[in-house]
Amino acid sequence: MCNLLDDAWLSARASNSVAGKSPRGLGAFEDVGARQLLLEADQFQDIVVDLPTQKPAIFRQLLLPIVVDALGRPRDTAEWVAMFKAGAFSPAQHDKLNAYLDAHRHLFNLFDNEAPFAQVADLRTARDETKTAALLVTTAATGNNVPLFSSRSEADSLELTPAQAARWLLHSHCWDTAAIKTGAVGDPRVKAGKTTGNPVGPLGQLGVVMPRGRTVYETLLLNIPFGQPLLSDDLPQWKRRKLDGRVEETLSAATPAWQVRASRGLLDVWTWQSRRIRLIPEETPSGVRVTQVVVAAGDRLENTPDHEPHTAWIVDSATTRSKKAGKGKTVPPVRPRRHQLGHAAWRGLNALLAVDRAGEQIDATDARAGFHTSVLLSRVSAARERLPQEYPLQVELTGIAYGTQSSVVEDVFFDEIPLPLTALNPDGIVCGSLLEALSQAERLAGAVNDLSADLRRAAGAEPIPWDKGQRPGETLLHALDPLVRRLLAGLRTVGEDFEQSERGLTAWEQKAGRLAWRVAEQVLSTAAPVLFSGRTVTKDGKERVYQLSRAERHFLNRMDEVLTRRAALRKTA
Repeated sequence: MCNLLDDAWLSARASNSVAGKSPRGLGAFEDVGARQLLLEADQFQDIVVDLPTQKPAIFRQLLLPIVVDALGRPRDTAEWVAMFKAGAFSPAQHDKLNAYLDAHRHLFNLFDNEAPFAQVADLRTARDETKTAALLVTTAATGNNVPLFSSRSEADSLELTPAQAARWLLHSHCWDTAAIKTGAVGDPRVKAGKTTGNPVGPLGQLGVVMPRGRTVYETLLLNIPFGQPLLSDDLPQWKRRKLDGRVEETLSAATPAWQVRASRGLLDVWTWQSRRIRLIPEETPSGVRVTQVVVAAGDRLENTPDHEPHTAWIVDSATTRSKKAGKGKTVPPVRPRRHQLGHAAWRGLNALLAVDRAGEQIDATDARAGFHTSVLLSRVSAARERLPQEYPLQVELTGIAYGTQSSVVEDVFFDEIPLPLTALNPDGIVCGSLLEALSQAERLAGAVNDLSADLRRAAGAEPIPWDKGQRPGETLLHALDPLVRRLLAGLRTVGEDFEQSERGLTAWEQKAGRLAWRVAEQVLSTAAPVLFSGRTVTKDGKERVYQLSRAERHFLNRMDEVLTRRAALRKTA
C-alpha cells in the first residue's frame, strides 16, 4: 500500500543551511513522503520533478491544501510576514500539522480498495476496457498524442512505479488534454460509451505563475494568499468523498458522476478533480507497478474564478467584451493570461509587475486590453516593505500548448526569473527601470527587424512576415536574455537609489547596444552589391529610396533614440 503521507514518492533537495546534510553548493537529494517534506519544509530547498508542469500540480493538489486546511490562511499581512520571517513552522503549527496528517492518513492511500487518493474506486467502462498507463504521461506516446522526440511508441508497455504513478495522477487532474474521454459506468452523461466536450485540465487554461523561495517552507508561504477566511463548503477533494446522494449536492469526487460548477474557494480550485481516474496496480518481478488505467470525464469549471492565485490576468477591451456579449455568452471581467511559447519569461514582465489593479497602466480601454498580476504577487507586493529588499525571490512560469482541438500536447513552457521585491512597487525606481529596459529590448529587436526589412526591399523582396520564418530581432532578444536576467538580479540591491539605478541602466544600454550592433552587422554582411545603389519604390504617390547606406543610418539613429544614455556618453566621449 502506497501512502502519500508516509511513503517516499517525492524527491527533494536538502537546504544548504542544514548542518551535516550536504556540502556547500547544491544540496543532496532525498526521497521523502509528504509528511516529512511538510514538517521539515525549512530543511529542503525544493522538490525535483520529472517534468516542470508536475511541480505546480503537486503543490496545488497536495502540499498547499494540507497546510491551509490544517492551519488556516494567514488573516492579514502582519500574520503572513510573521510566519514568513519565522522561517519554519512553530512547535504549535508542527503539532497541528501532525495531528491533521494522522487524522486523515487513511485518505491518502494510492491503492486503497474503497477510497484511493484522487481516484474513483472500481471505476470501469461498460466493457471493462483499460488503457495503458502512458495515458497519464504527457511525454509518452498514446493515441494521437505522439511526442516528436519520444523513443517509445503506443505499442510499448509503460510500467509506472507507485511514486511515478502518484506524480502523473496529480498532473493529469491539472493538465490533461481535452476532447473525447472514455465513458464510465455510473456516469449519467455518457453517450455511446464516451463523453465529449471535455476541456483541458484547469492549469492548461492558465499561464501558471508560481513564486519560489529559498526553502520549501518559504515557497509554501509565497503560494498561500492571505486575507479572507475559508468558506465552510470550501474543502479539499479528499473531504468530498461521499458515495451516496446527487453529485450536485454532495460535490463528491468519489463517484463516476461529475458536474459543471463554480469553484467554492481556494481549497476547491487547488484540488479540482477534472478527471475520474483509477490506477490499476499489478505485481511484477520489479515490484508493484501501474501498467493500466481508466481515465474518464471529471468536473468542469464554469470559468476560471477570480480567487485562482496562480495566474496573471487579461482585462479585455470594451470592444472585445461587447463582441463576446453579442454572441450570447457570459463575459467575465477578466480572463487568465497564457504564456507565449518561444518568448522568455521576462518579455511578459510588464503583466507580472501590474500590481495596482486600479492603475492607469493596466486599465482596458475601448480598443486595448489591460492586465494585472497574479493574486500571489499582489500579496507579496503588499508585504514587500516588511521583507529584506535583497530577498532572492524567483518566479517560475509553466504552461502547456495544446494542438488539434486541445487533444494533444504540442509543447511545454517553463522558465524562471529573478524578481526584485522592489519591482513590485509600481511607483518605485526599480519597477520603472525594469519596464524601461524591457521596452528598450523590444524596440531594439524592432529596429533590427526594420533593418532587415529595408535591405530586403532594396533587393526587391518582401520583408519576412512576423509570424513566419526567423527574424533577426528574435536572434537579438535571445542574445539579450542573459543580460536581462543579470539586470533583474542586480536591481535587487538598488532599492530607491536613483543614481545606482541609473548606473545599472547605463551599463545595460552599453552592453545591449554592442549586442544589437553585432546582430545588425550579421544582417548587413548578407547584403548583395546591388543594395549599394538600391531601388526606388512608389507607394500611395510617394517615392522612397531603399539602399544599404540609408538602412544602416536609419538603424543607428533608432539605436540612439532607444538607448539614450549610451548615445549621450558617445557624444561626450
